[in-house]
Amino acid sequence: MFRKRHGPPGSAPATLVPHTVEGRANKPAIQVTAYDAGQLSERECSGIDGLPADIPSSGVTWINIDGLGDVDLLKGLGERFKLHPLALEDVLNTGQRPKIEHTPDCIFIVAQVVYQDGNRAFQVEQVSLFVGANFLITIQEEGEYDVFEPVRQRLRAGRGMIRSSGADYLAYALLDSIVDHYFPVLDDIGETVEDLEDSLLKKPSRDMVVSLHDYRRSLTHIRRFVWPLREVLSGLLHDGGGFVREPTRVFLRDCYDHVVQLMDLVESYKELTTGLTELYHSSVGLRTNEIMRVLTVITAIFIPLTFIVGIYGMNFATRTEDGAALPLNMPELHHPYGYVSVMALMCLIAVGQLLIFRKLRWL
Repeated sequence: MFRKRHGPPGSAPATLVPHTVEGRANKPAIQVTAYDAGQLSERECSGIDGLPADIPSSGVTWINIDGLGDVDLLKGLGERFKLHPLALEDVLNTGQRPKIEHTPDCIFIVAQVVYQDGNRAFQVEQVSLFVGANFLITIQEEGEYDVFEPVRQRLRAGRGMIRSSGADYLAYALLDSIVDHYFPVLDDIGETVEDLEDSLLKKPSRDMVVSLHDYRRSLTHIRRFVWPLREVLSGLLHDGGGFVREPTRVFLRDCYDHVVQLMDLVESYKELTTGLTELYHSSVGLRTNEIMRVLTVITAIFIPLTFIVGIYGMNFATRTEDGAALPLNMPELHHPYGYVSVMALMCLIAVGQLLIFRKLRWL
């Protein structure tokens, strides 16, 4: 689920290494969306030559790239839009901690998206954003799941103020979509953990502890992705380069509140999984104590019975070889009711012990 990729050890700074999937560098898919308040155009291109040579001064140009398999494309993108080589290196080295960097030409943002695929398995994808005055470049790690599709639908429908706003508002909308994708994941974890809690109270098992450990590890990774998002949004709120306009800051503060809510959920579920693990160990300990108590009671009942049987198992003779009586050597061996008397005595002792244990609340 959570994977991190670095460049070769000892490589020079700004070394760009193509991102491979199963040993293959897949060709990226490029989509260019240009819009303003009155019109919207979408097209796909196959390489750097298909990108607009000049960004119009009016409206917004959004360039989205799915896939990290073409280093030449990123180099050309960096030269055309004056993107720092170190930022391009961070784009290729996936698993980065979410961060924000301010440059004279744009704002560079790295974020991690967590979502569930069709099998409800957790997936993580790195998304990089370059926010300029009137352009926005987004680079997604993979194109199998597009977290920006809700924003595309809003652009096509022209709903809200997204078409009449600048690139800063589009960047907010995309970040807000990234943040919103965390909520279903955490909701699913919360529901599963609550179900595990009910099962643990009824019948704890080792498989449940394994599941709790997996969810706690997932929450730890999610926390590592969510916590820095506060710094990213705070950096946008306090941008001094003029890329973020004042009307957009109101929406960024709302997105910041959503990140705080995510942190509260992550911390709550982490504490819950830790508490359930402790509950499991306590339940196992209590169950072991119950078993040991029952076994101890059974052992205590059989101790005097074993003592009596052991005495009568010594089989001392009742008479000497000359026929003289030995009254102290178990004369009960020949008594007509000896066996019944001993068994009755043993039953009375066992019942008496059970009554005493019950009175002492040991049972």
